[in-house]
Amino acid sequence: METQTARFTIGQVVKHRIFPFRGVIFDVDPVFANTEEWWLSIPQAVRPRKDQPFYHLLAENAETEYVAYVSEQNLLADESGEPLRHPMIREVFAIGPDGSYRMRSEAAN
Repeated sequence: METQTARFTIGQVVKHRIFPFRGVIFDVDPVFANTEEWWLSIPQAVRPRKDQPFYHLLAENAETEYVAYVSEQNLLADESGEPLRHPMIREVFAIGPDGSYRMRSEAAN
């Protein structure tokens, strides 16, 4: 399986292409690295390819906050500038004066 360069970076805010949630990236897998059971649980019509980067997000929608695992093909850059409310953000990231997210060195281990 050939890998490709990730389009998004750690600390970047992204949104899902189909579903109404957004989040900040805290880790990247160069190709699918979750369980086969998880992958097969996705309806075949919308199941992503495995040969692309997958991103771990501190994600949120209108109702709740959670951790999401999302394929690159299903993400778009979120240019809204709106801050995220996920309760784990301050544990993982330092927030810059411009609202940017920079991974804390102790969280990178």
